[in-house]
Amino acid sequence: MSLDELRHLLAAVHGGMDDARAHFDRARGLLQESRRAIVDAQAQAQPWLPPQLAKAFDQLDTQTGRLDNADELLTRYEARL
Repeated sequence: MSLDELRHLLAAVHGGMDDARAHFDRARGLLQESRRAIVDAQAQAQPWLPPQLAKAFDQLDTQTGRLDNADELLTRYEARL
């Protein structure tokens, strides 16, 4: 595999990671909208929120962190090329 081919493949990986990040951002926005809808519908001092909602935010944070780490590793690898 040539260096140009490797760089092309790494650029494709970066593109896929950018797409994944955009999907995570969209998922976060949808989760925030759902939380607002639940709170607004209940209009209580202590609204009930499903426990899965907090877990979903935690999982998104974890996956976003992993994506950031992978992106950093790819960037370092590319710099070494």
